[in-house]
Amino acid sequence: MKLYYAPGTCSLGIHVILEEVGSPFELARLSLQSGDHKKPDFTAVNPKSKVPTLQRDDGSVLTEWPAIAYWLAATNPGAGLWPGDPAEQTRALEAMDFIVGTLHGHAFSRLFNQGKYAPSEADHPKVIEQGRAMVAAAYAEIERKWEGDPWLLASGYSVADAALFYVTLWARKFGVDLPPKVAKHWEAMLARPAVQRAMKTEGLAA
Repeated sequence: MKLYYAPGTCSLGIHVILEEVGSPFELARLSLQSGDHKKPDFTAVNPKSKVPTLQRDDGSVLTEWPAIAYWLAATNPGAGLWPGDPAEQTRALEAMDFIVGTLHGHAFSRLFNQGKYAPSEADHPKVIEQGRAMVAAAYAEIERKWEGDPWLLASGYSVADAALFYVTLWARKFGVDLPPKVAKHWEAMLARPAVQRAMKTEGLAA
């Protein structure tokens, strides 16, 4: 397997999952600042021009964070990254969709790219203010729905925890106040060897 990634982006979560799984994999590092994701060598692999992108051993390619996470968990049951109970599986899907689609896709997106939402630079502070409010609201909802200790789900550690980890890295970067359970989750994630390996490889500091 080969993971196309950019350090500190959402691909970090998939990198963590690959480390948890323990199967051999390669890393292909991209620089978004240099536009590597838009260059022909990469768009030939993933025309969507984004990470994470996982090329499987048979050459086929998977894109989109939840799909990659699910496939890795489902094809490596011994890693214990996917709940066995259908009700808990549904909760895992619900959490991933909210984290990736809402907290990342709508809230943090406003903190990273104001021009996407307001072409006029004069309006960028308003976009940032809106983004911060959306991030806070999303974390409050995650805290309200929390079922495990310290993991998101009552059934224990899962790929949903890797999703929460990468956005919390961003939250700390932007000085977001973390709710108590999310803060505890962050510390628990940092204690996992798989997380430590991924962070070290990507040159990231906690």
